[in-house]
Amino acid sequence: MARVRHPSPQTAAVLVALAKSGEDWSHGYDLCRTLGLKAGTVYPILIRLAERGHVETSWETDPPRGRPARHLYRLSTAGAELARTVAAAARAAAAAPAPGPAALAPRTA
Repeated sequence: MARVRHPSPQTAAVLVALAKSGEDWSHGYDLCRTLGLKAGTVYPILIRLAERGHVETSWETDPPRGRPARHLYRLSTAGAELARTVAAAARAAAAAPAPGPAALAPRTA
């Protein structure tokens, strides 16, 4: 039986950020700045998502003079579906009431 793995909060944040970009391409550096995550966190996530078919990658075709081409990222169709699922799960978790003191108190017979 296949194990279902839920994305980490960092992976979910990357998916949601890419989903907000829609069809536009994003740079990894911009994602790092937007999300407040380090490159050592974001780039491995992008690589894994690309390997799993959730993210499309491309090289910048016309970089500004004096700067090397950068790698670009955007969600694939499967990635967009995963991002919708992750966002819906996050909304459901946020809407669920937190357990109150009565739910955490030990039962007495």
